[in-house]
Amino acid sequence: MTALPASLDCLIGPTPTEESLEKVKIRAAQQGDMTAFEWIVRQHEERLFTFCCRWLRCNQDAREVCQDAFVRAWQALPDFEGRCSISTWLYQIALNLCRDRAKTRSTRQQACTVALEDVEGQPACPLPAPDRSAEWRGEMQKLERGLAALPEKLRAALMLTSQEGLSQEECALILNCSVRSVEGRVYRARQMLLEWWNRQG
Repeated sequence: MTALPASLDCLIGPTPTEESLEKVKIRAAQQGDMTAFEWIVRQHEERLFTFCCRWLRCNQDAREVCQDAFVRAWQALPDFEGRCSISTWLYQIALNLCRDRAKTRSTRQQACTVALEDVEGQPACPLPAPDRSAEWRGEMQKLERGLAALPEKLRAALMLTSQEGLSQEECALILNCSVRSVEGRVYRARQMLLEWWNRQG
């Protein structure tokens, strides 16, 4: 069957999308369908785990927090009203758990550094040429230390927008603040990170 020209798409309406499928899965999971919830987990677990790794800088803690986040999500899913995307909601749960884990961990141990390329075997950004890989790893580790040195509110805003690729509107929902506050936090975070970077030489 020959596809209609793009100009006529409005006559037949949109085709089912990944987003509409996700909504179907969410409704099913809210009714107790574990298979549907497992589908949701598969769609989001890699990004959520990577975020937890970046925040906690420890694979083991990140994996535990990520698993706990999905347990919390399953328990709270019947109350999810869809006022934000499921992704935004999951980030909110994960961020709160990361904060709690970081506080309890600071009293018993130091953060264990995790290389970005070790997160599920995937680099956080495209790998450089082999002859620059050592330099790249050094810069990434330096960046992670700089992010960890930022005040928590600024760090969260910068990580969610710049590293996770969320919109300022999504970030505002996660952080329970205004979009203008997100803009200000991201700006201050970048300024502080640049100053920190320059001091390191």
